[in-house]
Parts: sequence; C-alpha cells; structure tokens
Amino acid sequence: MAHEKMLAAFEQAKQKALGMGGPEKLARRKAEGHMNARERLGALLDADSWIESGLFATSHRPEMRERTPADSKIAGFGEVEGRPVAVVSNDFTVLGASSSVVNGKKIRHMREVASKSGMPLVMLGESTGARMPDRMGAEGRAILGQDPHEYRRLRESPWVSALLGACYGSSTWYACLSDFVVMRRGATMAVASGRVTSAAIRQEIDSEELGGWKMHAETSGLVDAVVETDDEALALIRRWLGYLPSHHNEAPPVHEVPAGSEGRGSRILELMPEDSSKVYDVRKIIETVVDVGSMMELKPKFGRSICTAFARIEGRSVGILANNPLFKGGAIDVDACNKAIGFLVLCDSFNIPIVFMVDQPGFLIGVEGERRAAPGRIMNWMNALALITVPKISLIMRKSYGQAYLNMGGGRNSDEVICWPTADLGFMAPNVGANVLFGVKEEDDPQRYRALVEELSRDTSGYRLASLYETQAVIDPRDTRQTLARLLEVHRTRLGSGVGKHLLANWPTTY
Repeated sequence: MAHEKMLAAFEQAKQKALGMGGPEKLARRKAEGHMNARERLGALLDADSWIESGLFATSHRPEMRERTPADSKIAGFGEVEGRPVAVVSNDFTVLGASSSVVNGKKIRHMREVASKSGMPLVMLGESTGARMPDRMGAEGRAILGQDPHEYRRLRESPWVSALLGACYGSSTWYACLSDFVVMRRGATMAVASGRVTSAAIRQEIDSEELGGWKMHAETSGLVDAVVETDDEALALIRRWLGYLPSHHNEAPPVHEVPAGSEGRGSRILELMPEDSSKVYDVRKIIETVVDVGSMMELKPKFGRSICTAFARIEGRSVGILANNPLFKGGAIDVDACNKAIGFLVLCDSFNIPIVFMVDQPGFLIGVEGERRAAPGRIMNWMNALALITVPKISLIMRKSYGQAYLNMGGGRNSDEVICWPTADLGFMAPNVGANVLFGVKEEDDPQRYRALVEELSRDTSGYRLASLYETQAVIDPRDTRQTLARLLEVHRTRLGSGVGKHLLANWPTTY
C-alpha cells in the first residue's frame, strides 16, 4: 500500500497527542469523578461537530516536547445546537495546563477567529498558572505583552468560562473577561494558588477560602452560577448560549413557545400580598409572566435584593431586572448596583430587550455603602442606562422610591412605563418620611404623625402618575404577560434587524 509508513507514523503521532497526560493520570481523574479535557468537549458540543486546531502543538522548549501533547490546551471549533463555537479546553493532565508560549498562541487564534467569524468563545478552565521556566527572568518577560489586545473586550461575540478545578493564571483572567461564568463546587479561582499566596504574605491560606465557590458566588460576584458536576456546568453553558445571538450583529434566536405559557396571570394575585409591608419572592412572579421553564437566574447568591435573569416571552429572549423584597426588603445595596450594571451592559451588547420589574424602597444607605462608593455606583448605573439602545420597559408593581425610581427605568429612562394599581410612587415610605422630613415620631405626637403619614401618602398612586402621562398605562396584573409581549413587539421594530448600537461594548466586564 502506497504511503503506508507515512500513514502509520501519522496515526502514531495522532494517538500520542490524543493521549493527553497518559493512562495513569486519566485514570486518576476518572476515579476522582471528574471529566478530562476531551470528555468535556464531548459533553459540550453537538455530536461529530468537533474540528481540532493545534493537535500537534507542543512546548517550544526542546526538552519538554515529548511531555506536552497538544501543549496542555485543547483548542478547536464545534457546534452547540447547530451554531458554531470556538473552544479551549484546558488539559490538567499535561503540566497542570500551565500557560506557555505555544498554547498562548492557540488561545489567541481561537479568540481572533471567534471575534472575526462571529461565534461564541468557550473557555473550559483548569490551570496552575504560568509555566516555569518559560516565564522566568528577562526572557520570560519578553514573551509577555506581544498581543496588546489580548485582554480587550469589545463584545463582538459572547465569551463563556467554566471553572472546573484549580484555576489560576489564564483561567482566572479569561473568567473575569467573560460574559458568563459557571463554577463547579470544589473548584477554585484566584490570582495565585493558596500555596503561592501563603508564601507571599507569610500566612496560611485555605484555597477554598481564598477563591472557592462561596467567595465568588456570594462575595466577589465574579461567578454567575454554581453547579455540582462538570456535566451540569456544560449543560448550563449550552442553555445560556441559547438566549444569545452568536455575535453582536444579529438578533437572539427565537424558540418555540412551550405549552402552558399563557393563562397563568391570575397566579400573580395569589403571590403578591395585599399588605404592601409584606415581602414575597419576585422570582415566582417572573415565572408567571415568561414562557414556561425559560427563566435562568444569574448571580442568584450575590446582590440578592436585585434579581437578574434571562427568560423568553413569546419565544424571544428578554433580560429581566427585578427588585426582590425577599432580601433587604428590596433595598438596593452596592453589590446589587454592580450586579444590575453588569446585566444591563450584557443585554445591550447582545441585543436583548430589558424589562424592569420594580418594587424597591430606595438605595440602602449607611456608612458601609459610602465607603464602597455607593454614589458612584448609582451614577454608573444611570450612565449605562443612558447608553442602552435596546428596548426598555419598566413595570412598577409596588414601591418605587427616590433616585432608584430613575435607576429602575422610571421617567424617560424606559421606552414604556406601565404600572399595576398597587404602584406607590412616594419619595420614601410615609412612616419613615414623617420622622426624617419633619422630625415627628409616632410615640411623641401620634395625631400629627398620622396626619403627616396621610399627607405623604397623597398622590402617590399609579393613577396619579398616569394622569400626568408619566406612565403610559395602568394595567390589571393578570394582563402583564400579554402587555409586555405586545410592547416588546412594538419597540423591537425600531431596531430593524434586531441589532442595537452597542454603545456599552467596551464597558468593563467586572466592577
């Protein structure tokens, strides 16, 4: 057979590259219950859609070539639900997926193709950081910064990161640049490992405390979702991508409307307490308004007085930004501000209309908020809001007090403002205002206190706002879904092909 030796040599080289870190290391991972880098690709991508880039890449250092199949970062292209994606899957069995000259070139190629060809970039992270001795000394410095645009985000296409083990170096950087980050419990993400950090600060540091899921889901806000297994993480990435276009110059995909999505409005009256001082979970209200099973909450454990979620109404993607009275009575703190801003930027960058669902008593004030630059966060939110070009609809359900009335889309900060009959447009809670504005406490002067509360409650209804045409409609809460669907349809037409101007495209991905 012609070329028999050539084909045999090719097959041998191919199998060596596909063998990753070898049978022992792969078996160890399997025993730990974790997927290897290639198994992750199989779970993420549509069957038979994978085409690899750089299979035969190795370290540029002669002494390391035999030990670095595919140079520890597996790169290529595949499809998710029939749409192309670029993927880098870190292979921890090869030198801990450490960053090198050659695998850095692979990442760069994936990044550039994703941007130029209009496809999402997915980073399946697990890495020990920079490879030594590659990064040591002056020579190591010389290989850095060869691409001045390496960390530039213009949001031409969505970026996704999964944190699936120890993530330091490039896995951390790309997670912080991504639009969606999912983390497996037990994984860690930090600038450097606990061991390196402990040595640097001369203090014992636990890696979980340094950069575990609780830190990033609840405190830093850098993680959007937490899962138990690799399989769950990869399934969640597939789901998240389904809400977004492949790139910024197309509209999001349209899905079939699930059976049972209509006729659930009456549940709103069951879920919303008649007593405005009682709390409720706004997520349950959202679920009655959007298509059945379509709500995907982002950052559920961070800034919890704000709920941010992707969903669909009549099969079309929407971003829901809702106050949640279940946490802090819906008062907006600094974390909630940061969460809201990031979500608004994401929606506008990828042509997703925004629905505000409003029930807030204002911003959470106090020394801690001022120390964390609350006024600056509030104004950043307003600046972002002013730059948004996708349709915005504000639904005032109950309270909308103070400056936060504007931040939640009130006035001319939305294309449409609609109210439920329960809307309350005061400056602050009347019982608080009697004390703050007039210095009168109920226990000191009950009669004057009651008179002031009554005065401060006057003309705060949605009907009064409608009489001034500052709300375009007061609606029966049970009609919310159909009202939003019709208004979104009206305002989408101004985008023509469904594409906005992307004035927020280079807004920082983290706060």
